[in-house]
Amino acid sequence: MTTPINLNKARKAKAKAEAQQRAKENRAKFGQPKSARKLEAAKAEKQARETEAHRLRPPGSKDS
Repeated sequence: MTTPINLNKARKAKAKAEAQQRAKENRAKFGQPKSARKLEAAKAEKQARETEAHRLRPPGSKDS
């Protein structure tokens, strides 16, 4: 005969394991260093400036 298990402990252990897995995924997803976030923001800003510089007419001007 097998030994009985405490279902409450098993349920809590399963919830803890799921929470740890979710935390691991979030660390990978959101765990960028500040320098990397700043670099990405700078690249996006530069791209926006370059795109704006290639416009034929400034925004808000009337077409004639």
